[in-house]
Amino acid sequence: MAAPWDLPDYDDHEGVHLFHDPDSGMRAIIAIHSTHLGNAAGGMRFWHYPDSAMAITDALRLSRGMSYKNAMAGLPMGGGKAVLLADETRTKTPEMLRAFGRAVDTLGGRYVTAEDVGITDDDMVVIKGETDYVSGLPVEKGEAGGDPGPSTALGVFLGVKAAVNRALDQDSLEGVHVAIQGVGSVGGGLARLLAEQGARLTLADTVDARVAALAEELGADTVSVDEILFVDADVVSPCALGAVLDADSIARLQCKAVAGGANNQLATREDGGRIFERGILYAPDYVINAGGIINVGLEYLGQGDRAEVEARIGKIPERLEQVWQESAATGDPASTVADRIAKQLIGR
Repeated sequence: MAAPWDLPDYDDHEGVHLFHDPDSGMRAIIAIHSTHLGNAAGGMRFWHYPDSAMAITDALRLSRGMSYKNAMAGLPMGGGKAVLLADETRTKTPEMLRAFGRAVDTLGGRYVTAEDVGITDDDMVVIKGETDYVSGLPVEKGEAGGDPGPSTALGVFLGVKAAVNRALDQDSLEGVHVAIQGVGSVGGGLARLLAEQGARLTLADTVDARVAALAEELGADTVSVDEILFVDADVVSPCALGAVLDADSIARLQCKAVAGGANNQLATREDGGRIFERGILYAPDYVINAGGIINVGLEYLGQGDRAEVEARIGKIPERLEQVWQESAATGDPASTVADRIAKQLIGR
């Protein structure tokens, strides 16, 4: 396996840390992309990878995305990400979580963790027993913090509305057809918010029971996960895992806009250009899905309550519009514009 700095996605990371605790079986990667704006903040993902190289690549891509996301969200925090490696059975134990907490603590605050895929706020309580460099803990109603999923969903919802306004020249979501890939915490929350505004929904998820129940609740249609991106819809919203937009899938899109909550939706940087060339409006993922890190970031920083969280999430459409306006003016893809702005903010 190549060294991390030889991988295409290394991108001048400040550090890539590998941890192993034999007693608990914990194996983890913590990637720190930038601390230019402050402590590197980003969630921990519990996932099974076919090999170590794929795990490290995912950590690198997610970490860089957090640098850009936190910068674009106006948070005084850098970007980092952790991957807690799962076995094929995805067995997660308190001992593994505690060992991970001790690993985070050895970095002395350069990295602040929170929950991501496969991790809950109860898991964060276990980790909190070993380190103070943690956020996303259960909080009282009205306070910043807790599960970031609903905050991410709110930001994506506002971003979808902004995309509909620009791509369809329509203020209302009534009758707008949105195809959502993945209906977990973020995608499911997004679906409910869209349904309240009269949107027409098509849903897909790898968990059949989950998507069937939500479709019945909201009166939505369902298709397979292999079909969802290619539904003839106004908006396609990827809200599962990343790298779903590549040369093949982009060529098959039948939508006017792509606006979703998944991280790293583009398989390669060139894919942003492919979407742009097709005339499809793209909402850069780390701009539209920043609601969760705004929530747990303000919790960690002790800056504001739930009202402040929602006020900052409310600025996501403004940031998207800034990107789209510059894209239209320069002829550069929205993904390129967003990267350029974010790099300037983190001094690169």
